[in-house]
Amino acid sequence: MNDYLKRDIRQRLSDSPPRILTKNYAGEAAVLICIFLREGEPYFLLTQRSQQVATHKGQISFPGGVRDQGDATLCETALRETEEEVGITADWVEILGQFDEYRSKTNLLVTPFVGFLREGFTVSPYPREVERILEIPLNFFSQATPREEARQRHGKEVTLYFYDYESDVVWGLTAAIIRDLMKLLR
Repeated sequence: MNDYLKRDIRQRLSDSPPRILTKNYAGEAAVLICIFLREGEPYFLLTQRSQQVATHKGQISFPGGVRDQGDATLCETALRETEEEVGITADWVEILGQFDEYRSKTNLLVTPFVGFLREGFTVSPYPREVERILEIPLNFFSQATPREEARQRHGKEVTLYFYDYESDVVWGLTAAIIRDLMKLLR
C-alpha cells in the first residue's frame, strides 16, 4: 500500500499542475501536508497551535510558516518549519509534489507541499508553537462533507470550511487545503 499510495499521490499532483496565485500578497509561507501510514491506513499529521504564537492561536494546521531569507525554496521553508515545530527532519520526508497556492487571512501566499513520512518517524513538538499533535485518518476527510460558512475577507465574500473530528474542529485554510486535496485524490 505504501508504494502504491505514494505513486498515486505523486501522479495525481503531477497530472494536475498547482494553481498559482500572483496578485498582491504580504509575504510567502509554506506548509507540509504530512501523510503517513498507521496500521496500513493513511493519516494526516496536524498540529494544534499554541496560545503563544502571534497568529491563529489554538487553530489546527499543517506544520509550516513564513519563508525566511535563508530559504532557497518554499519547499525548504515547509521542511524547515516542520522540523522546528514538530521535530521531524527532512530525511524522514519524501516530497511527493506541490499543491495549489492559497491566500491566508493575513494576506500571505501559502504554498502546500505533500510529503510522505517514512515509517519510524518520531515527533517532538516545540511547545512555544505547538500545543499538541493530531493524527487524523485521510478516510475521515474523504467521507466527511465539511460545513460551510460565508464570511467577508479582503473585501470579498469567501466560503470557509469546517470539519468536526471528534472534539476538534479543522477549519479555515487548513480545511480548504484538505477539501481540495481530497477532491484531487478521489
